[in-house]
Parts: sequence; structure tokens; C-alpha cells
Amino acid sequence: MSQEYVVPEDLYYHREHTWARVEGDEVRVGLTDYAQKALRDIVLVEVVSLGQEVSQGESIGTVESIKAVSDLVAPVSGEVAEFNSELQASPDLVNRDPYGDGWIVVMKPTNLEEDLKNLLDAKSYLEYIKQL
Repeated sequence: MSQEYVVPEDLYYHREHTWARVEGDEVRVGLTDYAQKALRDIVLVEVVSLGQEVSQGESIGTVESIKAVSDLVAPVSGEVAEFNSELQASPDLVNRDPYGDGWIVVMKPTNLEEDLKNLLDAKSYLEYIKQL
């Protein structure tokens, strides 16, 4: 695979291609560059209801592109506290800026220290996607 992917060093990565950025007592979550490139033109982002509790690895919503519909997997357990409302009008923000304006949800984690042990760092995630 010759395509290069952006994998910021300061994030944690789930093997189902979501990222997690710890921000104090919250975790911001989005889709990785690898995933948004695989999906291509994202046309819809839907998430579970705000306030819903999910476990690490469970679906917190779906991302729909012209090509496919993919589950959005929670990188950590907790409550879905916020949805990026900009994505309703501009779901393609996920394609244009997956680690910035294209973030998807903010979660209030319930088991952060344990959950982080199950996630990959940037180097490990890069190695992982090279094998796909």
C-alpha cells in the first residue's frame, strides 16, 4: 500500500479505526485518516443518543459514504456527551479534517485508565494499518 496516512502522535487508536484524544475528564473521538480515505466521500454521520452509555468496542453510530456504511466504534467506555453538530450540514468535514474540525463525539469515560491499555499508540496503529 503506497498511500500515506496521517497518524498524530498524541492520540490513541482503536483497531476499528477510531481515534481518542484525552481532554481532561473527557475524550474526543473521531474517524482516522485511514478510515476516511477508505470510505471516501462521507455523506452522513449518525450517532447514538446523547447520554447513552456504551462499552469500549461497541458501536456509537454509523458513517455513511457513497461506497459503504461503517460502524463507528467507541474507543473507550462511557457516556456520549456531545455530537459535532457541524457534521449534520457538512459530513465531509470528516474527510477534510479527520483530526480537527471533523471530530465526531465527545465522551465522558467511565474506565479510562483500563480502556487506554487496549488502544494502540500512533506507531503501533501505523504498523497495524500497513498489514491491512
